[in-house]
Amino acid sequence: MTTTDDQRSLYSRRQATDGGQPEEGTGSSPFADKARRIHARLPVIDGHNDLPWALRSRAESDLDKADPRGRLPGFHTDVPRLLEGGVGAQFWSVYVPTWSQAPLRHTLEQIILVRRMAERDPDHLRMAKTATDVARIRGNGRIACLMGAEGGHCIENSLGALRALHELGVRYMTLTHSDSHEWADSATDEPRHGGLTDFGEAVVREMNRIGMMVDISHVSADTMRHAIRISRAPVIASHSSAYTLAPHPRNIPDDVLEMIGENGGVVMINFYPGFVVAETAEKAYGIFTAGRRLRSRFGPGEESAFEQAMRDLVAGRDWDHGSVSDVVDHIEYVARVAGVDHVGIGGDFDGIDMTPNGLEDVSRYPAVTEELLRRGWSDPDIDKVLGKNVLGVLRRAEEVAATARS
Repeated sequence: MTTTDDQRSLYSRRQATDGGQPEEGTGSSPFADKARRIHARLPVIDGHNDLPWALRSRAESDLDKADPRGRLPGFHTDVPRLLEGGVGAQFWSVYVPTWSQAPLRHTLEQIILVRRMAERDPDHLRMAKTATDVARIRGNGRIACLMGAEGGHCIENSLGALRALHELGVRYMTLTHSDSHEWADSATDEPRHGGLTDFGEAVVREMNRIGMMVDISHVSADTMRHAIRISRAPVIASHSSAYTLAPHPRNIPDDVLEMIGENGGVVMINFYPGFVVAETAEKAYGIFTAGRRLRSRFGPGEESAFEQAMRDLVAGRDWDHGSVSDVVDHIEYVARVAGVDHVGIGGDFDGIDMTPNGLEDVSRYPAVTEELLRRGWSDPDIDKVLGKNVLGVLRRAEEVAATARS
């Protein structure tokens, strides 16, 4: 795709939003300057951002109370910082908790929230459904908004509901969230099925048929392997890291990384220190069990109270947050095991309660690019990490669906 003036302006708008001052840790080296030029030419595609749920739980989905068009103190994400970070496409998570009493209805409400965000800011945000949409929107200097449903519980065991979400623009579904459910096992719960049930296999096949990417973040390693064996299209891990570097069950083990390489999929590296730093991963594992016990004290409609209780539970942790270098270690590791065509970025901003030093919010993606440059990565390989890889998986999912329809 040729570079247009609009594409160049997408990144250069940082000068209008921050007064032209260089960010801490960037702006003073040839690597930083080149990173900014790369983001102007090929803005990043991020695989997972939880701003919609943060807006729901902290602002009652009221975009007048928390308007992403301006700075949002206490959040990781808003449009000015997306522009500063050189973001060209964002998969917004339309997440609802596993304990929701009406997960499908609440997911639909999250879809509407994402659409409202885009409609309020047409100068910067545009909804996208296809890889072609993404390229066109980025080429016009705007941020392409895609959606991913986080947790297969949201379809309420209905393939019809799955098809409806796809019709509304959802382009991937994470097969589980933090809890195992009727047809798939989670990474952070007791296994119930040894992977997928027969219905779980049917879900994967239907996702292939309609062109929805299969997301294996959050699922158990057995579910990962099972889904890859069943899927005719490449899979994604929208926000996971490498298990060997940070042994947490949310991360991807080496044999699955190899399977993803053979499948043609992509692992999008998560920025959460508990999935990036080995020592922190060991401490973070117990949070899921403690959170499940804590959740039993709260009833329907008390999500905000539960989330505050969780923040209180983890307050004051003296955990190693790691750094940009730790995140890039995971990028390089996945590239080494799965192949450079099979790694991307899924920061998980506004879904995590701590970030690596130097990656405090969505304005900081160029720090990753700067570190890759410092380590000698070529421009073509950096382009793959920043979005070419995941765009290729989306395009391949569309092709598999078109073949199935014909």
